Amino acid sequence: MDTGIAAELAEQVSRALADATGVETLRALESGAFPEGAWTALDGLGLATALVPEDQGGAGLGFQDAMPLLEALGRAGAPVPLAEGIAAAALLSAAGITPPDGTLTFASAGAPVPWGRHAAHMVLVDGARVALYPAASLRWAEGTNIGREPRDTATVTGTPLAEGTLPNGWGAEAALLLTALLRSAQIAGAMSAALALAVEHANTRKQFGRPIGRFQAVQQQLAVFAAETSAASVAAAAAARAADRRGLAGAAFEIGCAKVTAGEAAAKGAAIAHQVLAAMGITEEHALHHLTRRLWSWRDEGGSERLWSARIGATAQAGGHLWTFLTSRDEDTTA
Repeated sequence: MDTGIAAELAEQVSRALADATGVETLRALESGAFPEGAWTALDGLGLATALVPEDQGGAGLGFQDAMPLLEALGRAGAPVPLAEGIAAAALLSAAGITPPDGTLTFASAGAPVPWGRHAAHMVLVDGARVALYPAASLRWAEGTNIGREPRDTATVTGTPLAEGTLPNGWGAEAALLLTALLRSAQIAGAMSAALALAVEHANTRKQFGRPIGRFQAVQQQLAVFAAETSAASVAAAAAARAADRRGLAGAAFEIGCAKVTAGEAAAKGAAIAHQVLAAMGITEEHALHHLTRRLWSWRDEGGSERLWSARIGATAQAGGHLWTFLTSRDEDTTA
């Protein structure tokens, strides 16, 4: 991975979102409005084809290159469907279909569609089959997740613009694996933002004449929060590295581990954040609950901890000697 490129992409996303988003943007989004300002700022960066190969007109980045970018989106509460668009474009290009311009999203057949009502096109994934539909051929039943993000149900009323088949390296569960990888990275980003809010509050809120961050019990909780945040970020990066080395399907074990790690971290981190900020964190004007509600939502999207834990256990048992199995999986197969 070119760490310089990854860092620069994350910085560009952070700058764009800092100028175009905030609590008011998230509140408007959760009321049903589409954040045009944030989308325009990010769309102008040309990141939608980040995972599309260069010979197909994309940036040709790997999954690991995209992780800092996705974490940056998570830190801002992921106010636009850029992560979904990046994944959808990657699915299309892998199936031999040129990604269209405009807002793009994807979903497995029968699953809720992130940002469906706002998308110009939807990529429907049914096993290894991929179909591209324009908005005009879809009818939406609107819904939301716990974070009040759009999660809509699509009824197809027309024919697809294009269809294709994913190659073997993507597998029959590409949509599930991609969603798990995206949400793991976004959870890590949202946790880092929530941690920053908790630390700031602990350093400024005073009880008994001194900041509450001076109390050992609060310090201990914040240290746990920081450790969980780092664990989620490292696990997402490891999963992305595995996907680059062995293909999406070949990295199912690492992606599952990242999703479990991120989900468990989200539960602990959100609880600590709200303990530190107390009632302030649930006021409508504060940013914390916008982040923690997304953490709770993203835990379930792309497979819950229960689902992935069962799969991880079965894979580990089938792999023979556990230590050999684990260490061999991190070997660089691209050399």
